[in-house]
Amino acid sequence: MTGYPDFSDDDRQTDLYDPSLYINREMSWLGFNRRCLRLADDPSVPLLERVKFLAICYGNIDEFFTIRIPGMVKAERMPYYGPDMDRTDSALEHVLDEVQSLADGYSACWDRLRRDLAAQGIRIHTLDSLSADQTQWIEGFYRSALHPVLTPLAMDVSHPFPFISNDSLNLAVRLIDAVGSVRYARVKVPVNNFPRFIQVPSEEKGLDFVKLEDIMRHSIYLLFPGLTVSGVYYFNVKRNADVKVTIDEACDMMSAVEESIEDRDMGFPVGMMVDDSMPAGIMAMFGRNLNLTMSQIIKLKDAIRLVDLWQIAGLDRPELKEPCFEPSVPPEFAEGADVFRAIRTKDWIFYYPFESFSSTVMRFLNAAADDRQVRSIKICLYRIGKDPSLVNALKRAWENGKSVSVLMEVRAKFDESMNIKWARELESMGVHVVFGPVDLKVHSKLLQVVREEDGKMVRYTHMSSGNYNTSSSKQYCDLSYFTANQEIGQDVGELFNALTGFFGPRQYKHLLVSPVTLKPALIDMIRAEAESHRVNGNGYIAFKANGLVDSDIIAELYRASIAGVRIDLNIRGLCCLRPGVPGISDNIRVTSIVDRFLEHARIYYFNNNGDPKMYMGSSDLMPRNLIARVETLFPVLDPKMLRTVRDMMLKVHLSDNVKAMELRPDGTYEPVKRLNNEAPFRSQQVLIDNRGVWNS
Repeated sequence: MTGYPDFSDDDRQTDLYDPSLYINREMSWLGFNRRCLRLADDPSVPLLERVKFLAICYGNIDEFFTIRIPGMVKAERMPYYGPDMDRTDSALEHVLDEVQSLADGYSACWDRLRRDLAAQGIRIHTLDSLSADQTQWIEGFYRSALHPVLTPLAMDVSHPFPFISNDSLNLAVRLIDAVGSVRYARVKVPVNNFPRFIQVPSEEKGLDFVKLEDIMRHSIYLLFPGLTVSGVYYFNVKRNADVKVTIDEACDMMSAVEESIEDRDMGFPVGMMVDDSMPAGIMAMFGRNLNLTMSQIIKLKDAIRLVDLWQIAGLDRPELKEPCFEPSVPPEFAEGADVFRAIRTKDWIFYYPFESFSSTVMRFLNAAADDRQVRSIKICLYRIGKDPSLVNALKRAWENGKSVSVLMEVRAKFDESMNIKWARELESMGVHVVFGPVDLKVHSKLLQVVREEDGKMVRYTHMSSGNYNTSSSKQYCDLSYFTANQEIGQDVGELFNALTGFFGPRQYKHLLVSPVTLKPALIDMIRAEAESHRVNGNGYIAFKANGLVDSDIIAELYRASIAGVRIDLNIRGLCCLRPGVPGISDNIRVTSIVDRFLEHARIYYFNNNGDPKMYMGSSDLMPRNLIARVETLFPVLDPKMLRTVRDMMLKVHLSDNVKAMELRPDGTYEPVKRLNNEAPFRSQQVLIDNRGVWNS
């Protein structure tokens, strides 16, 4: 355990904010991407699922470059040393070394995947592997479809260095003129107008594809008559996309967000990905013009911008994917059932995608839109995607005379344009749309329906860890809670009033709301568990979340561990807590599950001397969630439901020994070890096989 201070002799002298006790945030983020890459490289995973995971890896690294690297670049100029992350002078270099290592893994994985795809009749050709007829076909495709839309941009003393937009795919072309002088040009690949993988005719059984840029490369000489093409190299540039929304009295929220989106593609360059065949001199030329160091230029072997592999992953080859299953729907929520009666009768927990979002949340919302006794609907929307079903239900509710209020978070990163579109569409009908506090994103997932029953107004409340998004509900593991508990309903109603009125401290009987009460309450519960353990000896904490970064929460977990509390943490992605440090965190176990569906639920459990407490909701344990967003955690008040969630969901994930990886003290992950004769236990498959039993 070298490299960590030995605090075991006297924990009172322990500095629990010592940076050596924290895993670098960026390295932890990249570790999550390495776990995704592991699945892309796992031959036991169905082939097209592996392709999907490699596409996810590329999407993740794109976001990492455009959102995380800009802050590190700035920090290199103004070094920051804080407990949450290691921002020393060499931090950026270490991170970029890890990015290059990941890129090498991507290239090797893609090479293996391409061979495995070919064995299944899905052939991704290089120019050399095309038949003569196929070569003739791509030449015709280039002349008729591609050539007319291409624009070569010269790079020489008489032409300014061209602006290269964020994440565009490009060809750098090296040319020789008639007198032997070297010239350079850049040509943008029109991936917004054509599929990335172009299907070409084939006499063989199966499917043949060739990448769009390879078709361009083959005929690129047609763009440069009188010049000789001596090299073609692929590259794309990453720019800062972490733009800030500036709002003043002269503009409204939507206009300010729209202006910030326009700035996103114009951000300063933070990295570049190039084909490893690009000569060092050309890389240096780009580095000078884009103000990039050579370590910010990441080299890949024929594997640039493969986020477009979603096209291949989506092929209709069910035998190469995970088996389909029908989500569970309880009879009380079946078509034609009285969902209001079902929620009045008892509280409900649903776990998506093992149960149906469309048959629960959407059925509830559609019922509310049409029910004559419903008086109002209020909802917080963060990411709703392209499916119009939810917006149509809200429109219909307004047309049917309900009071409809929508808090639309138009600053949800990369979903801004879609959210603005829906907000404008709802506003144009007269629906009341608000945007929440100027200085806080609203990440809470809340829906409340007020219904008049026997002369009284009854609140029906829905809260969730996931978005109101019919598409992502099929891919994200999220917990969803329905209740007619009027105390919780009053809390949620009070929160809506704060969000649509003036946000500030309010009295909530049950809800924990950031940035006001949520973090202090979690710290108090961790401390109470440590104190209970000192008295009773049965302290236990179990958290399931997507990220654990906040140093105050981590320090409290260290204190609880030092006190002897046993702690299980199932953290999907970022985890800056370092487990297994002697005398500090040797009572803490951290696992991460990356599997068919994206783990997204949040559960916070405290044994509380046999009278357990449990909270669920939208918030992770990261500074942005705890101090920069409006987040909500709600208690599980029903003891039977609490035991159900603990035993049928939380414990199931903590018992995974197939897809779970365990975090080691050095920040690396390794597969969870099975005990002697222990049977394989894959948590998501167990939940699929037993879907809905928690509501039986």
